[in-house]
Amino acid sequence: MRGWLLGAMLASLFFWAQGALAGTVLVVGDSISAALGVETSQGWVALLERRLTERGLEHRVVNASISGDTSAGGLARLPGLLAAHRPELVIIELGGNDGLRGQPPQQLQQNLASMIDRSRSVGARVLLLGVQLPPNYGSRYNQAFSRVYASLAEEKQVPLVPFFLEGVGGVPGMMQADGIHPTARAQPKLLDNLWPTLEPLL
Repeated sequence: MRGWLLGAMLASLFFWAQGALAGTVLVVGDSISAALGVETSQGWVALLERRLTERGLEHRVVNASISGDTSAGGLARLPGLLAAHRPELVIIELGGNDGLRGQPPQQLQQNLASMIDRSRSVGARVLLLGVQLPPNYGSRYNQAFSRVYASLAEEKQVPLVPFFLEGVGGVPGMMQADGIHPTARAQPKLLDNLWPTLEPLL
């Protein structure tokens, strides 16, 4: 009986180690990463998983993005996600809904800083995806909002993609009718925007 238990434990450790070696990439985002308005299989997160497989990079991708989520929502969900998935890398794509609701940039910065710290506390690396707001929110608020990401990248020494929607936002054919969410055509561009910063972390 003891021998059987020992064998079972060794087998469990073997399969756990195999999964750990593969590594998990956890994406915590909002509707941009949840692929709102397009097929999930066409979203940039699904394209990322495909690219990793094609390049022989053995990583599991977990998309924990929720449409409408804010930095406060992501922070509240993060401890459970970290415990469940034990990620090697956490990609944070949040803040757009904070800005669209006019929430204080200081609160956004505090929430994202806490997400970075909690991710690192379990040994995960972090990649931060920067967000910019439409110009109609006013230059003063927009500048304060954009500074959040640059400030965090410097303070926490985390890799940053300054504007995740570069070449997508405001570009004809790249945005859906609402002017907020990228089209299916834009998804490969989103992946290309983050890939040079992401690849060295894998």
